[in-house]
Amino acid sequence: MRIEEHPILSFKRGREITIYYKGQPIKAYEGETIAAALHAAGIKVLNYSRVKKRPRGLFCAIGKCSSCLMTVNGIPNVRTCITLVEDGMRIEENKPVLPRDFGYDGDKKAKKVQADVVVIGGGPAGLMAAINAHDAGAKVVLIDENPMLGGQLVKQTHKFFGKREQFAGIRGIKIAEILEDEVKKRNIEVYLETSAVGIFQNGSEKLVVGVRKEKELIEFYGKAVIVATGAMEKTVPFENNDLPGIYGAGAIQTLMNTYGIKPGDKALIVGAGNVGLILAYQLIQAGVEVKAIVEAMPRIGGYFVHAAKVRRLGVPILTRHTILKAEGKEGVERAVVAEIDERWQPIPGTEKEFDVDLIAIAVGLRPSVELLQQAGCQIKYIRELGGHVAVRDEWMETTVRGIFVAGDTAGIEEATTAMLEGKIAGIAAALRLGIADESWIKEIEKAQRDLEEFRSGPFGRHVVEGIKKLLEALR
Repeated sequence: MRIEEHPILSFKRGREITIYYKGQPIKAYEGETIAAALHAAGIKVLNYSRVKKRPRGLFCAIGKCSSCLMTVNGIPNVRTCITLVEDGMRIEENKPVLPRDFGYDGDKKAKKVQADVVVIGGGPAGLMAAINAHDAGAKVVLIDENPMLGGQLVKQTHKFFGKREQFAGIRGIKIAEILEDEVKKRNIEVYLETSAVGIFQNGSEKLVVGVRKEKELIEFYGKAVIVATGAMEKTVPFENNDLPGIYGAGAIQTLMNTYGIKPGDKALIVGAGNVGLILAYQLIQAGVEVKAIVEAMPRIGGYFVHAAKVRRLGVPILTRHTILKAEGKEGVERAVVAEIDERWQPIPGTEKEFDVDLIAIAVGLRPSVELLQQAGCQIKYIRELGGHVAVRDEWMETTVRGIFVAGDTAGIEEATTAMLEGKIAGIAAALRLGIADESWIKEIEKAQRDLEEFRSGPFGRHVVEGIKKLLEALR
């Protein structure tokens, strides 16, 4: 299932190694995740549900769901979608028991890391926050639970819109490289494969508790914290929607565009927003046949340029349609869709069957606000921003002094707006701490004007309405 030829990407694989799945040797390459290596070997069933023993497979590929949990070297509940392979690694179906020894010395004191600003999340918002907080004079530490920086950028092969200074005309994968280089130039301390599990007040400081590689406890201390943890895939209810072979759109992009692995041979996409449309031609670039895109709304939700490209490639877009069920035993073998009426009910007799082994769910994202909620930030449901978000001001500061948000955590938008929000949050954190001088306010005001301009089109109006509701909650 490895992609050998691609019109845009070239995959530089690491050293070939051997991992063992249920005792059987599997070829893998250093730098790829366990789940990716198993998919390359054709293994899509990663575990089974505890009660009904239903097969489970990869869904989000960003460590935010439980579908990929497996037992690795005797350690249960390992998130195989973000855990890198190691030579000789032994992988089994998940065993829901605590091992006696999983490599953590309970008597060993946690490592302590001190900074002015702790940035959680290494996607476009977090990277820009770290860069700008540093440039404004703050000592910054950046943590991310993934094995590489860039967040969603590392899987985006399309070129961005907007202004030249906002990376217009540059592919997302290249933007990730540019921002990572900027972080390296500044010698910003970066901790990868490190999950933030809590934010606490510790006297005059904030304490972020992190766990690196599932076993090393690290305490990050800072006077300000910027939360840029991104978002989670939404899904839709339909029969057998838990079968292996049903993925969130981002997981498919990760397999294809980051690790060079085909997620399947024949695909159905649910959702005709920008993500679903872009995903269609990315799948075709990877050699996957896209049977159709189904969209419940009466019109396509994404940009015309993306829809036109997909249609030129011969992919039908079925509006006013929904998926009814997936069929198969250990994985997807077929998908059944139907037309829906004005009451969103399936119309009998309009069913269509597609022989596919891959169903992509591209119905949107919802902000990841769990850490913010745990830290005591006021949370409010704002439909226009994608769900529950933290109440914050124009400088991206939440109702808890010293905690800032940026990117999809603050509301679902584009990567361009995530970077601009990250810039604002980074500078604002340095200003609030008294580190940056007042001349930096002009940089915040410029970023705010750029945001206003970017949101001025028809796709940004609902976001503007959502932000107004947030600001009203502060009054």
